[in-house]
Amino acid sequence: MPVICAVLGVACNGSSTKSSSANVSFSPSNPFAEASKLDFQAPAFDKIKDGDFKPALLEGMRLQMVEVDSIVNNSAVPDFENTIVALEKSGALLRRTSAVFSLLTQANSNPELLKVKEELAPQLAANYDAIYLNGPLFSKVEAIYNKRASLGLDAEALRLLEVYYQRFELAGAKLSEDQKAKLKELNKEEATLNTQFTTRLQSANKDLQNTTQQPALMTMDDRAARQTLFLKAWNRCEGNDDKDTRKIILRIAAIRAEQARLMGFPNYAAWKLKDQMAQTPQAVEAFLAKVVPAAVSKVKKEAADIQAVMDKESPGIKLEAWDWDYYAEKVRKAKFDLDENEVKPYFELNKVLINGVFFAASELYGLTFKERKDLPVYQEDVRVFDVFDKDGSKIALFYCDYFKRDNKDGGAWMDNLVPQSKLMGTKPVIFNVCNFQKPEAGKPALISFDDVTTMFHEFGHALHGIFADQVYPGISGTSVARDFVEFPSQFNEHWASDPKVLKNYALHYKTGQPIPQTLLDKIKKASSFNQGYVFTELLAAAALDMNWHTVAAGTAVKDVDAFEKEALTKDGLNISYAPPRYRSSYFLHIWSNGYAAGYYAYSWTSMLEHDAYAWFESHGGLTRQNGQRFRDMILSRGNTEDLGKMFKDFSGHDPDIKPMLRNRGLL
Repeated sequence: MPVICAVLGVACNGSSTKSSSANVSFSPSNPFAEASKLDFQAPAFDKIKDGDFKPALLEGMRLQMVEVDSIVNNSAVPDFENTIVALEKSGALLRRTSAVFSLLTQANSNPELLKVKEELAPQLAANYDAIYLNGPLFSKVEAIYNKRASLGLDAEALRLLEVYYQRFELAGAKLSEDQKAKLKELNKEEATLNTQFTTRLQSANKDLQNTTQQPALMTMDDRAARQTLFLKAWNRCEGNDDKDTRKIILRIAAIRAEQARLMGFPNYAAWKLKDQMAQTPQAVEAFLAKVVPAAVSKVKKEAADIQAVMDKESPGIKLEAWDWDYYAEKVRKAKFDLDENEVKPYFELNKVLINGVFFAASELYGLTFKERKDLPVYQEDVRVFDVFDKDGSKIALFYCDYFKRDNKDGGAWMDNLVPQSKLMGTKPVIFNVCNFQKPEAGKPALISFDDVTTMFHEFGHALHGIFADQVYPGISGTSVARDFVEFPSQFNEHWASDPKVLKNYALHYKTGQPIPQTLLDKIKKASSFNQGYVFTELLAAAALDMNWHTVAAGTAVKDVDAFEKEALTKDGLNISYAPPRYRSSYFLHIWSNGYAAGYYAYSWTSMLEHDAYAWFESHGGLTRQNGQRFRDMILSRGNTEDLGKMFKDFSGHDPDIKPMLRNRGLL
């Protein structure tokens, strides 16, 4: 991903330590002026001040444009080295600064940094456009691309060239100058609105998890209190205050439709899916059409089970969204004799990390981990680990930041602080961020099995970055299509419930005794429980995303709530007791985090990961040999070849939807 995109959208945000004026000019003493001298070029968080970011970002943009001008003005015949490789090397200062800025503004933000983010968003967008809408630069890229077959490039270099050409093309490099000017204005406005949306949502999320359903609903006996909490979450970004995001959403959606029109596409999704595995909105809609009926059928059966319990306990009360988690837990206990409170004492966060997440990585890939206390961190709860390969060589640094804070975005994510690249001589520095409840001082951090799964999920992303083995940073590690990038992470979730792994980390926090086999059996039997609901809320969110991004330019959408209801009804997903995982007004993924027209990817990649896990099951499960194959053929490959081919080479066939439906109990 280009460095500017990282600042504008995806992974992180944050605050650093000491504060100083945001108007300080850039100087050689700025901590971003040179690559960090710390191991793996890890950020010197103890030296970074809030006031360092703005001058470093501005200088980073300036220097990148100097480098781009040098490429454009080079009188030599354009070739792969003096154009494509030169572009890969450009923007080093901007890359260093934006990686940390993105992390802090999402994971440890403050008003000063959020102000800088909003102020610079349009400039960063303009900087991106100055590269990818640069006519003379594109002419050079196109000239190289047109003679690619005769250049003798190796496979990775050829792939990089193809990726660059498509990136320029999809950015609008072939537009007329008037069209480019219009697109630039739209891009700048969108960047500003993206940031405004994030700022409002972060404020609205201070006391809430970013999903529609809230964890506390599972244990709240008072129905009126459950309704109050649910409606607070549901309406968190609605109202006449500084948390209302609806006007921003309407404008972003209109801008995106107009951008697509300028690019010659019928809608935004058609434009943005061109470089994805799915490629077209029609392919996404066909995929969703295969799974929505099965999910809805399953959730209706689950609802009937819940209503039966409610009829016994509270006759005459109809199931509503705020009842689902509370009564679903009762059904789980009744059907599987499984109580979340009975399980939690066996899931202590540190043991899950060391004896579970790291253990599985060791068993599959031969990795080992050693915690470091000498490297500075941006917040006291953050931990850092050296990652060692099977031969004992140090291959990466891994940071983890697991506890919720008021100045932290909701959800969980992974990204690189330093990307892997043989060209740049860098190894990966990677972080995972989550939002688990921090325990009181002196008490253990006991987490739910859902939280355990989240830890394995995010570490799956981390493994995709840790095993990156590319020459070029532009196609290294997780720099892949959205509908592939969630494949390694969701695949890694399977090891959370593998018997060998579970027995190693599921140890009672008081006694140290392993989880009883009877409880393990209950967990396994209950694994398909509530899957209709889980899948339906995910598909409903994906449907909202696709509906927002298939609106044609010039179509007036005036009411967010009405549009949302109509979209869900049209797709058969307007189910009162099973609302979308994210409502439009707090759908961070699609309005600011890079998943616009891409939220379907979680379901699409679920197909990939279940199919891949079926391969593992048929070849002996959790073994070093199988892990090495997955590492060699998927995790270490980055974006070096067609992703459909990559999957087929591993599995031996095109993606099969049946393992996903079977494992979710939908067949």
